[in-house]
Amino acid sequence: MIRTHRPRSLDLLNTRGHRSGLALFMVIVVAHWAEHLAQAAQIYIFNWPIPEARGVLGLPFPWLVTSEWMHYGYALLMLVGLLLLLPGFTGRSRTWWKISLGIQIWHHFEHLLLLLQALSGMNIGGGDAPTSLVQLLVPRVELHLLYNALVFAPMVVAVLLHRRPRADERAAMACGCAAHEDEPEHVR
Repeated sequence: MIRTHRPRSLDLLNTRGHRSGLALFMVIVVAHWAEHLAQAAQIYIFNWPIPEARGVLGLPFPWLVTSEWMHYGYALLMLVGLLLLLPGFTGRSRTWWKISLGIQIWHHFEHLLLLLQALSGMNIGGGDAPTSLVQLLVPRVELHLLYNALVFAPMVVAVLLHRRPRADERAAMACGCAAHEDEPEHVR
């Protein structure tokens, strides 16, 4: 029998630390969403020109919006977070978490492509700025809203199912994320 050895910290993350790790990860994800929604509001509600619509953090730190390193770093952080937290999911929640992971793998690939163009100075189609493959069809602001929605929606389904597992899923869980019957409804 071949045994795989995972680092003890990964085991801790997906057992006793899964609820905290998942909560921290979701705070990061929601904060990122807020930035994209703020940028969309600046463009579509306040009619700001796209170069001036930089979200909340991008206003005092404009380089955040134009830095392919920062965007790639976040895509990588999302990919790593989804991978690290995956072992803690079981049953239906695991399926939904894997859907989110699969979409993030593609999203990460697109950001890697953008970063490589920025580093090499050779842009797809000879354009003035790095361009992802899907960006050839969908403008960048809208595309990032779409990607974030496509990754976020199954992630939310996964977390909700993880917090309220069926009996068979609860029995397979190694973490304490499942809501307890004695918890008040607003905590579940």
